[in-house]
Amino acid sequence: MNQFLRYLIAQAYNNAWANHRLLRACAELSQAQFELATRTSFFPSIKMTLNHNLTVDWFYIDAIERAARGDEPHPDYCEAFFEPEEPFATCAALWAAQRLCDQRLIAYCLQLDEATLARDVGILRDDGLKLDTPARLLAHLFQHQIHHRGQVHAMLAGTGVEPPQLDEFFSRGESEDRAPDFAELGFTEADVWGT
Repeated sequence: MNQFLRYLIAQAYNNAWANHRLLRACAELSQAQFELATRTSFFPSIKMTLNHNLTVDWFYIDAIERAARGDEPHPDYCEAFFEPEEPFATCAALWAAQRLCDQRLIAYCLQLDEATLARDVGILRDDGLKLDTPARLLAHLFQHQIHHRGQVHAMLAGTGVEPPQLDEFFSRGESEDRAPDFAELGFTEADVWGT
């Protein structure tokens, strides 16, 4: 497998790992802290921000999965992925849904090959069909997650819950540090690196 494909797989695993760490911390909040406490950020609550991250994941992962199967873009993406805007009221429910979504993203990246990367992905927007490559959409999706996880991380700093470290590296020397998280997620170092 070429290095770029392996990198995308590692990014998908890292994305799931970071979501797991962040949502585990958010699960320590009371419902009021999670949902009602006004925060300073793009979205005014932790609940809104995490729901947004998930619905955007649904939208893009559906698009890349459809393209991989040779299916047409989703005909009604707004209703399917963004209505309601906040589909999950509790952190526990959102965490479970995010984990399933992260597993879909990992599964997609694991089946990537040169032919799949060369296919266009169609996405319907208000102004018509847009085409892009899987690599560009994955880069966008990973960056989108990082951006909003950072916002939630900052919002957590205003609570009594310690924000988790999210900028961990996948270095060999730190594998024991991430082993408990990986055990919770069912990951192995070999899964991430293909060794």
